[in-house]
Amino acid sequence: MSHLTADFNQTPKTAGQNPATLGPHQYDESNAQAYQSVQRQRQLTLGDLLLENRIVFLQGEIHTGNANEVVMKLLYLQSENRRKDIHFYINSPGGSVVATLAIYDTMQILSCPVSTYCVGQAASGGAVLLAGGSTGKRFALPHSRVMLHQPYGGVGGQISDIEIQANEIMRNREVLNEILANHCDKNAKDIAADTDRDFFLTAQEAVDYGLVDSILTKPEDADESTDK
Repeated sequence: MSHLTADFNQTPKTAGQNPATLGPHQYDESNAQAYQSVQRQRQLTLGDLLLENRIVFLQGEIHTGNANEVVMKLLYLQSENRRKDIHFYINSPGGSVVATLAIYDTMQILSCPVSTYCVGQAASGGAVLLAGGSTGKRFALPHSRVMLHQPYGGVGGQISDIEIQANEIMRNREVLNEILANHCDKNAKDIAADTDRDFFLTAQEAVDYGLVDSILTKPEDADESTDK
């Protein structure tokens, strides 16, 4: 008859355990590294985890605060790897023209490709950033929408101040129209005519217009047919 025996001198497996709970003979360098790795993962935010995978997410209105954060992330990822793609997800109604152009200009000076994705909506400045992705790497999710329009701006003060502010709004409009025309392969005058009022596009219409290159869908499972 065979008997089940136990070797009580065998050291139990302790990988991943808290060093504080280990006996003096069980703790070693590998245990410490495993514990430190677990602790580090617990301290990381969702944004940190996305950044480790070269994913940048812009949500909500574009303003100086989140624009600076996006710019810093883009520059950091560029320093980490000058060739690997950055994946830039956008769900934004737009916002400050200055903040939008800060992100856009940074995207254009990077040596690594920037893939852009419209999630939900990319309106106004968000649409400019979406269109500004690397050629062939601009995507829209199936039920997302894009909206273009001329820049808004409130004016007030003395007549001379109103004139200065109005001229600045017109200048910004021309700049944004030129950017969109360049990325959509269209004439700036056509862009100006289309954006005279709110101009909404579905994902497919955004493809046809040249704002994005394709609609992002779930990839086909290559092994699906072999499993049946």
